[in-house]
Amino acid sequence: MKLVIATRNRHKLDEIRAIFHQPALEIVSAFDFPEIPDVVEDGTTFEANALKKAVTLATATGCWALADDSGLEVDALSGEPGVYSARYAGEPVSYKANNEKLLANLEVAGDRTARFRCVIALSSPSGVARTVEGSCEGTIGLEERGEGGFGYDPVFIPEGHTLTFAELEPEAKHAISHRGRALRAAAELWGAMLEQHPADWPE
Repeated sequence: MKLVIATRNRHKLDEIRAIFHQPALEIVSAFDFPEIPDVVEDGTTFEANALKKAVTLATATGCWALADDSGLEVDALSGEPGVYSARYAGEPVSYKANNEKLLANLEVAGDRTARFRCVIALSSPSGVARTVEGSCEGTIGLEERGEGGFGYDPVFIPEGHTLTFAELEPEAKHAISHRGRALRAAAELWGAMLEQHPADWPE
């Protein structure tokens, strides 16, 4: 059975494929359906955006679809950048510009606590969807460090660690990351069901 990952972000797609490993499923993505336009992420919550992406891809392709929406919430900035994490510094999207803006906005902040949050949505071909969530607490460093990961990984130091996400080995990051936790919850809840090739959610 095909499971469509509702993203055209290759970094995110690689992480999802690495963590949500279901041998009985053929994992494809929005890249495999170029005729379907990008979903406008205009929701005010991670859940709303994840649901919109999953339902849109599922109903357009006739396949089960999985989507995530995630972002960084910084306490000193009243939860910013939140749902606007990807475009925090404006268009075109630039990880470097986003990190530079974040560090500038925190230059005089005493509180640098933050968290990554991720909502995973799974939609049946009929457009019925469910969600799970994962989060990772941490702090924002004083500068960018590390070459791995993407997005805010070079400035985010997970709780209990001294290295940024970008300095951790991928396996170590996936074990504690917001996306890793959400995807493992999704696999635990829905993996066995998907392997049975259901037409819709069970009653």
